[in-house]
Amino acid sequence: MCSEPVPVYQQLAAILRKQIERGDLPPNRPIPSVARLQQEYGLARGTILHTVRVLVAEDLVYVVPGKGTFVKPN
Repeated sequence: MCSEPVPVYQQLAAILRKQIERGDLPPNRPIPSVARLQQEYGLARGTILHTVRVLVAEDLVYVVPGKGTFVKPN
C-alpha cells in the first residue's frame, strides 16, 4: 500500500470543509480571503486558489468576482 503525503491544497480544503460543516463558516458568508489564508497558513496564492477551485467543484462555495468566495446555502 502506498502512503503518499496528502497535497497541501487538499489539506486546506479539508480544514475549510470541516469549518463549513460545523457552521463556523455559515451559508452566504465569505470564507477568509486569499491574503488572510496566505498569512494564516503560509501558503502560496496559487495553492489557495487551487483549494477554492476544489471547494467550488464540491459545490460548497461560490465565487463573486471582486467580492470574495462565499459558502453556499444548503
